[in-house]
Amino acid sequence: MKKIILALLLITTLTQAKQSIDFNYSKEQTRKYPSNHDYILSYNNILKDVRNSVVNISTQKNITQQTNNPFMNDPFFREFFNQQRNIPKDKIQRALGSGVIVSGDGYIITNNHVVEGADKIVVTLVDDKKEYEAKLIGKDKKSDLAVIKIDKKNLHAVRFFDSDNVKVGDVVFALGNPFGLQETITKGIVSATRRTGVGIAEYENFIQTDASINPGNSGGALINSRGDLIGINSAIFSRSGGNVGIGFAIPSNMVTSIAKQLIENGKFSRAYLGVMLSDISENMSKFYNNNYGALVTSIKDDTPAQKAGLKRGDLIVAVNSKEIKSASELKNIIGTFSPNTNITLKYLRDKKLIKTNIELGSLEQIQPGGSSTYKGMEFQDIDPQTRSKLMLSQNIKGVIVKKINPNSSAARIGIEIGDVIIQVENTEITNSKEFLRAIKSKGKKRLFIYRRGGVLAIVL
Repeated sequence: MKKIILALLLITTLTQAKQSIDFNYSKEQTRKYPSNHDYILSYNNILKDVRNSVVNISTQKNITQQTNNPFMNDPFFREFFNQQRNIPKDKIQRALGSGVIVSGDGYIITNNHVVEGADKIVVTLVDDKKEYEAKLIGKDKKSDLAVIKIDKKNLHAVRFFDSDNVKVGDVVFALGNPFGLQETITKGIVSATRRTGVGIAEYENFIQTDASINPGNSGGALINSRGDLIGINSAIFSRSGGNVGIGFAIPSNMVTSIAKQLIENGKFSRAYLGVMLSDISENMSKFYNNNYGALVTSIKDDTPAQKAGLKRGDLIVAVNSKEIKSASELKNIIGTFSPNTNITLKYLRDKKLIKTNIELGSLEQIQPGGSSTYKGMEFQDIDPQTRSKLMLSQNIKGVIVKKINPNSSAARIGIEIGDVIIQVENTEITNSKEFLRAIKSKGKKRLFIYRRGGVLAIVL
């Protein structure tokens, strides 16, 4: 009897304990919604207008078929063989993309890779069956942006949003024409901002999103929950070519800065500061009051940076009050300015914050990598990265040969890529400017070259 009573008490206790457990349900999750059928969560009111700002772009590129048969250079043989067999002729390569209307009179922004090399660009508008042939106004390969224009008035231009205020977690929509399916809209969130090092373009400052972006979406719009443009869809990260939830858009602030110049001048001229930069580690940041930014590793002669008094070891932390966290961020920001723009630069030196005004130069005046050419060889100053890559000691000074035209006089006398020209006649060389000055006079010259640990002399 006692055992039965104990068993009943145990069952009662367990039952009471079970009933006392209270799961922590969110009130939002258990909220009762109105029972009427008119209560539908929809983004239609946001999207109904902005969808008219996104266009379909189709391009045509004429591809000439090449033949290795020397007889086909003769008109008689070409005519004979064309009659005997179907020899492939020129073909047309077609591609699809998207674009965003930015003015009522027909200016449209898209990606450079959508229209690059196109012989014909055709635009189709929403709810308009007519095809409009577009004119290429300007393109910027380094940012993957281009502007085209159609002859059409009273278009619905998109409204822009300050992309500096975009935050991770913002709800966004990607509009475009993936796989040729017009007026496709997908939803997601902002996964990351200021994404660099992706390898899509030279200047990268992407907004990353998980909204589906597929082939054909390139050049389309990424908008926020207010219907404002925050970016131009550019590319996806995918091994298969399909969407895997990692898409990238060029931020609207970069878009407006570049597109304005493309519309006004047909090209984009970038500003130039004249410094070599690197990121800093956690240990290095302790020398700068635990700050991060873009570390100046070298300064080129006769540049805005040198004139402003910047030195190796300065840590640039802000441009026009905009915080800088890495070297790539500084490069991207400077790359959105026009030449001769005045900016305010903040940097740390000896743990002291210094502010200075700088008038930026023009990147067009500098060849890629600061290089110059002479007698078929392209050369440039030895930067820290090249010195490290080629394991050159600090006492090796001169200019390094980066490229050589195989049919040039420089190639014929045996100059090689990677050679360091250290002296011309009796003049020792430390940079490109000195080399150009030393070779200015006419006549043959002796060049002293450092190559793989030794020095040789040649006549050029």
